[in-house]
Amino acid sequence: MAVHHHYLTLAFGLLGNIVSFMVFLAPIPTFHKIYKKKSAEGFQSLPYVVALLSCMLWIYYALLKKDALLLITINSVGCVIETIYLALFLFYAPKKARIQTVKLLLMLNVVGYGLMLVLTVLLAKGEKRLQAVGWICLVFNLSVFAAPLCIMRQVIRTKSVEFMPFPLSFFLTLGAVMWFFYGLLIKDYNIAFPNILGFIFGIAQMALYIVYKNAKKTILQEPKLQELSDHVIDVVKISTLVCPAELNTVVLQATNAESTTGNDNKITNENIVENHQVKEKIEETKDGSAQV
Repeated sequence: MAVHHHYLTLAFGLLGNIVSFMVFLAPIPTFHKIYKKKSAEGFQSLPYVVALLSCMLWIYYALLKKDALLLITINSVGCVIETIYLALFLFYAPKKARIQTVKLLLMLNVVGYGLMLVLTVLLAKGEKRLQAVGWICLVFNLSVFAAPLCIMRQVIRTKSVEFMPFPLSFFLTLGAVMWFFYGLLIKDYNIAFPNILGFIFGIAQMALYIVYKNAKKTILQEPKLQELSDHVIDVVKISTLVCPAELNTVVLQATNAESTTGNDNKITNENIVENHQVKEKIEETKDGSAQV
């Protein structure tokens, strides 16, 4: 029974390594585009910085735990791959994006990780240190697994799965299953528990993909001039039904240029007559004042 349990644990650990390795290779098409364009403009470095930090955290945890070689192998490979991605990004990124990436690396991977390392070494020892680092890894993984909520919201709004490819969602879900059973078999809930959330979000992403893969895309853009004009005309038409007596002149002005010109002349003549009448009244008032 113990031998069977050992081989089952090894099988899930190896499968987790293989699936996670494929997930690490998923951004290759993105960097192929960056290489062809010779520019990383429009792309973000944050996912790769976070992935590198995650690998660093799990390596530290695995070193403290011992007998966790399969965690060390995949996360060591992940560190190398994510470092290559970041190096390519820094090489092709604009100056502003390059500075932001360096700041992120210094803040998270150097200062943040270094501070965590120093504090856990100085303030905790033995099993307590392992538990503290395990909790840090657990919380960090939960936040990482919750990150796709933003992408899912975008899919629902735009009805487009362009930024949520099905293969990536599938392999993330499959990886979550493998690492959940691996953690369960070695009775390490810091590994098992976050992957429950990863599995749930993975299933949700695949369900959204199936729902919206053939849906008509919703493009959020400003209305064109012709469309805006048609909309205004429609509003005027509706308004004339509500209060035709008040807007009748407006409709006539919008549809008949000659009538507009005639009305303008008529209004001008009326204004002249009114001005003349006002002048006459002023003169009469002056005459009356003089007689008094």
